[in-house]
Amino acid sequence: MFIEKVELKNFRNYDQLSIDFDHGTNILFGDNAQGKTNILESIYLCGTTKSHKGSKDREMIRFDEEESHIRMFVNKEGNSYKIDMHLKKYKSKGIAINSVPIKKASELFGILNLVFFSPEDLNIIKYGPSERRRFLDLELCQLNKLYLLQLMNYNRVLNQRNRLLKDIAFSPGLSDTMDIWDEQLANYGTVIIQERNNFIEELNSIIFDIHKNLTGDKEEITLVYEPSVTSEDFKESLRGHRERDLRMKLSSVGPHRDDLCILVNGIDIRKYGSQGQQRTAALSLKLSEIYLVKKIIKDTPILLLDDVLSELDSSRQNYLLRSINDIQTLITCTGLDEFVNNQFKINKVFKVIDGHVSSYY
Repeated sequence: MFIEKVELKNFRNYDQLSIDFDHGTNILFGDNAQGKTNILESIYLCGTTKSHKGSKDREMIRFDEEESHIRMFVNKEGNSYKIDMHLKKYKSKGIAINSVPIKKASELFGILNLVFFSPEDLNIIKYGPSERRRFLDLELCQLNKLYLLQLMNYNRVLNQRNRLLKDIAFSPGLSDTMDIWDEQLANYGTVIIQERNNFIEELNSIIFDIHKNLTGDKEEITLVYEPSVTSEDFKESLRGHRERDLRMKLSSVGPHRDDLCILVNGIDIRKYGSQGQQRTAALSLKLSEIYLVKKIIKDTPILLLDDVLSELDSSRQNYLLRSINDIQTLITCTGLDEFVNNQFKINKVFKVIDGHVSSYY
């Protein structure tokens, strides 16, 4: 699969943009704050319905405009897809595939798979559990439509249960409805826990060798899924924590409280790892995503690298560049030295200046 073309209108700092990409490596270079990352964000948004930054739709619309439009042309196994996405300031986004509007975001998933790698991802290990859950959810939602559906339902019920916990303080009679919400939360949450556990097992089968190669056989990595509650005990745990939840007015157990432990040579590097170990583990996680997507969909994902190379030393730069030679890759950077020094093949280069993009060579 590969992206042929992207067109933007009133997106971030772009008034109008049309850019054709090569099937191989595409470089977007220029000074900081010129709009390079915005192009990658538009692609990720158009492919997943979500910003990699977690931005809201209205925040991505060009200043003083009411709507924004992204159009992306994708080729998958010889089939052409045109994805249109309208962002609106005061309404839900509209999405169409080949000019046919879709009602559910899940209909978009499966057309293309994207792996986004930014400097912030290098800190995923030392950040809080929410970042590691976000890592799990972003990839699983692309690979598994059932997971996406269950996660959406789970979050909806979770929000309603939390609202009920607050309302009960003023209307105690509402507590009779808690069992209904607990039943739904446990049903949806059980599937999420099981799918996350399967995903971590798959990742472990891939990440071990990648990390050993990155560290020159000096370190061994293991991922450990840490659910706040097991799927078997979910319903009972909700009942056991109900009094506490009523006091706190929040749901204290469930997949929204899960974490991912990263052990290197048996040591939890979330707490005790050096910055170098944490960054190398994060790189291993992202590279594992690529191989896992290949394994599951029998095709290569599209890789979006947002100014990551400048954050890595030369050996890790080389390893990353060698790993992506058969993947359509879009890379943002401030200069081309890393690629020239590594004699890396570049298929297309674009210069980005203040929301304007021109072919460099």
